[in-house]
Amino acid sequence: MDAVARVRSAVRTFLAAHLSDRAVAVACSGGADSLALAAATVHSGALVHGLVVDHGLQDGSARVAAETAAVLRGLGCVTAAVLPVAVGGPGGPEAAARRARYAALRDAAGGCQVLLGHTRDDQAETVLLGLGRGSGPRSIAGMRCHDPPWGRPLLDVPRAVTVAACAALDLRPWADPHNADPRFRRVRVRTEVLPLLEDVLAGGVAAALARTAAQLREDADALDALAAALLASAHHDGTLDDGMLDTGTLATHPAAVRRRALRDWLLGAGVPELTDGHLRAADDLVGRWRGQGGVAMPGGFVVARAHGRLHLDPPR
Repeated sequence: MDAVARVRSAVRTFLAAHLSDRAVAVACSGGADSLALAAATVHSGALVHGLVVDHGLQDGSARVAAETAAVLRGLGCVTAAVLPVAVGGPGGPEAAARRARYAALRDAAGGCQVLLGHTRDDQAETVLLGLGRGSGPRSIAGMRCHDPPWGRPLLDVPRAVTVAACAALDLRPWADPHNADPRFRRVRVRTEVLPLLEDVLAGGVAAALARTAAQLREDADALDALAAALLASAHHDGTLDDGMLDTGTLATHPAAVRRRALRDWLLGAGVPELTDGHLRAADDLVGRWRGQGGVAMPGGFVVARAHGRLHLDPPR
């Protein structure tokens, strides 16, 4: 199958499985991955709204965004909007830009699904970065193909295929200088770590990492379903909706399921930026209970145990 046909087939398969009507948004940076995605989505017959985020981080970014929007209109998108964003806040520049981008896309999509141009190579990079951070199976499971409002039709398509598809369609992708800047960790994984692994392990590493992510997502989905059932049961053993959790019910399940249930409970109550350390400390109030005091959580919350129940005290 040639490159254009492979991209089109991936998009058709995704849309048939996940698109409830003809309207869909496509986020496009002007790079090969998102240009190939936009072209294939228009070719599928969907009503495509192009969305171009201008992060304002480089000289000439407004011009690049406007030119990309013009290309999208030329491809047949029914609309093509440029979304200027302000990048800032906690974390490094990559994280700040991602937060700003996703917020702008969500707001501009108007309830449509937003298709993103992540490829199999992006998935492999995500898995490696998760491994390096020790982020646990949820991170190593990588990106989901369908995670409303986000859709990623090209997660099984190599980046080389999207580049070849653009060449075959006479599309000229924009080469973002940040994608070659070694200051960014993901760039070094892309340009140094993955090529070295491909050489040492005789090829196929990106595909293998993507398969690993898919297998872990299946396991994570099963554990998440068990955790949701446990959380429902542990809300004071189902007898009183007071926001507390019955420790006796929690204690009858494996720690991996308990921690997932606790994660959902804490996030649902507004606790931000949970880490594995926070969840393990909260779980110790169940699995290693020795009469210890409350456990501090991000945002000023405190998890404590009293009379066989876990309760969450809000910030003071």
